[in-house]
Amino acid sequence: MPRAEVDVDVTLVRGLLADQAPQWAGLPLHEVARGWDNAIFRLGADLAVRVPLRALAAPLIVHEARWLPVLAPVVPVAVPVPRLVGGPALGYPWRWSVVPWVEGRVLAEVPVAERTPYAAELAEALVALHRPAPEGFPPNPYRGVALSDRAETRRPDWLALARAHGAGVVEALAAAWERGYTAPAWPGPPLWLHGDPHPLNVVVDGGAIAGLIDFGDLTAGDPASDLATAWLSFDAVGRRILRTRVDTAGVVDPAVWDRAGAWAAAIAAALLESEGAGAELRVVARHTAEQLAAD
Repeated sequence: MPRAEVDVDVTLVRGLLADQAPQWAGLPLHEVARGWDNAIFRLGADLAVRVPLRALAAPLIVHEARWLPVLAPVVPVAVPVPRLVGGPALGYPWRWSVVPWVEGRVLAEVPVAERTPYAAELAEALVALHRPAPEGFPPNPYRGVALSDRAETRRPDWLALARAHGAGVVEALAAAWERGYTAPAWPGPPLWLHGDPHPLNVVVDGGAIAGLIDFGDLTAGDPASDLATAWLSFDAVGRRILRTRVDTAGVVDPAVWDRAGAWAAAIAAALLESEGAGAELRVVARHTAEQLAAD
């Protein structure tokens, strides 16, 4: 995982709240997650604080604040629209945000065989989100772009992956990548994308999807990169349900699933290549390779 460029802890976050959001400064506060880009602190019962850990992630807070209020009304599950965007202070150099806490557990904590009931609901949420974006949407060189463009910045090293993880795993990923890489390009306009709807960013509660979280990779482009979640999140049964619902909506092109499979392979390969990917993400990567091999 990339090294944090600033020290972020409860003391700093408590100070930022006291300085810029005193109405919440007295609420209970504790760290609940630390990812590639942000540290997440739960604030009281109903809020969370997202604090970027590196300069590359700092603009993502601004993107969420600008666009999530526009997108939340059209998505049929909860979206963490920022309640406040704070500024640099106390030696901390970037913007940070207070967002609603989405209650539940992430889909990754649900056994794969029990995720099927969520497939149609996730498809509905993505179909609702995947609508044409206006000019000025946040660019992202790693999501929504043509696979040939992504290859220029992050082409998987299949040989190294085979040495580290075994030929069987890598053969499935490489075959899926090749099918998508040679498939026809997305012919439509840029569609709004979550950017990273893997099973750690889908929250479920009470038998239903409670929300989509972490819109840090929010962008617009080819919906195939979002639809890679069909392999990242589900088994063959759930994947068939998700695909059927998306196809019925009539938005995607026939080649989208070849490209989506390639995106699933690219994401899994990136997780397996990264020395810093946590155990939960490596489980997602292995599951994805197994699902691609099963297809």
